[in-house]
Amino acid sequence: MYNGIINIYKEAGYTSHDVVAKLRGILGQKKIGHTGTLDPEAVGVLPVCLGKGTKVCELLTDKDKVYETVMRLGVVTDTQDMTGNILRESPVCVNRNEIEEVIQSFKGEYAQIPPMYSALKINGKKLYELAREGKTVERQPRIVHIFEMDILDIDPEGAHVHMRVHCSKGTYIRTLCHDIGEKLGCGAAMETLMRVRVAGFEINQALTLAQVEKLVGEGNVEQAIWPIDSIFPMWPMGRTDAQADRLLYNGNMLLRENVRFEDGLEPKKGGKYRIYDSHGKFCAIYVYNDRSKTFKNEKMFV
Repeated sequence: MYNGIINIYKEAGYTSHDVVAKLRGILGQKKIGHTGTLDPEAVGVLPVCLGKGTKVCELLTDKDKVYETVMRLGVVTDTQDMTGNILRESPVCVNRNEIEEVIQSFKGEYAQIPPMYSALKINGKKLYELAREGKTVERQPRIVHIFEMDILDIDPEGAHVHMRVHCSKGTYIRTLCHDIGEKLGCGAAMETLMRVRVAGFEINQALTLAQVEKLVGEGNVEQAIWPIDSIFPMWPMGRTDAQADRLLYNGNMLLRENVRFEDGLEPKKGGKYRIYDSHGKFCAIYVYNDRSKTFKNEKMFV
């Protein structure tokens, strides 16, 4: 069984669940999970967790993301993107400076109302299922964070704006486009969407399903699988002594003297640490308690 994370380039026409289903067939294993959905027509980075790597699915879903999108001004649709029915068309009478000013006004935290065409559930039913029944229900706004938003290009007519957006989890880019259009007064809808980064996973390293299948056939697919501990570079690593390996394998509490760090590092109160056994095998994430001089298990990967 393969364990780790593989950086998939999701192509248009596939759902995130389609990608997982196809990978199960390509890799010949069932234990696979994705790290956050992309709309069927969207493309780009989709980290997929394999085997024991599925334990980090939730952690990767929580990471911030970077997108490139083309926003079409002068049109409003029921899905907030160009796959939906057009509800309103308006002339675009705004210049680049006005577009730039409005776009920059969305930087920071803002309350975003999730779109009806989304997989969020209300009373056990997905919003897009209600929308397809012609129903609209009240949705509570959610605070999202736009870290950076830059205009990459605007066509001569000013109707298409190519943007790069660095945002928090849970941000709907099509809703962001819609909200920008409303503030400009001409309306807007998302035309294209490409996710270019999730945490440390970049689009220039992403593989299509066909490329993964080719690697499997060549016996080289393990080269494309990121080890689980590679997504925790921000947490220092420690190794247990041989006497404490069994405690580590069972997820038991570890004493300070059981764990060695390089360069004389001293653990900090509440700090998180990647803990490896005495042979150098990554096993778990532990949190240090300064008062009791012990490490408590947070998540096991063995």
